[in-house]
Amino acid sequence: MSRSLNKVTLIGNLGADPEVRTTAGGTRVATLSVATSRSWTNQSGERQEKTEWHRAVLWRQLADIAERFLTKGDKVYLEGRIEYRSWEDRDGNTRYTTEISVQDMIMLSPRGGGGGDDTGRSAPSRPAKAAASESAEESYNDFPEALDEEEDDLPF
Repeated sequence: MSRSLNKVTLIGNLGADPEVRTTAGGTRVATLSVATSRSWTNQSGERQEKTEWHRAVLWRQLADIAERFLTKGDKVYLEGRIEYRSWEDRDGNTRYTTEISVQDMIMLSPRGGGGGDDTGRSAPSRPAKAAASESAEESYNDFPEALDEEEDDLPF
């Protein structure tokens, strides 16, 4: 049997505050709108830029952390997998969405040393890492070679 891997890594900025809700079963879920941008110079020497928007979904503890500490404009590192869903809307039309199911998040925006921001919420004074539930780590066990080297080669 051949192996496969569905892994996404994003570093981007929130386009809005997290939307947090609770499912009928009591599970917390947060939805983030994350922008990633790239820029280049075209053949005529003009600077070009393109922004892509990504829908990211965080569950349980990650949803709680997002609600408490993230706000519009914050820079985040997200790691997870791509998921595709479809449903029927009220008019009977089939709708589709693509989302990133987040398993790991690192908050990259600096916070003031005073432990809070102008919204009155307390926040960590340095980037904080939030890990997903144990079930997410179990899925990584299916691909042990993907975790062999854990070098931090991020440019910041």
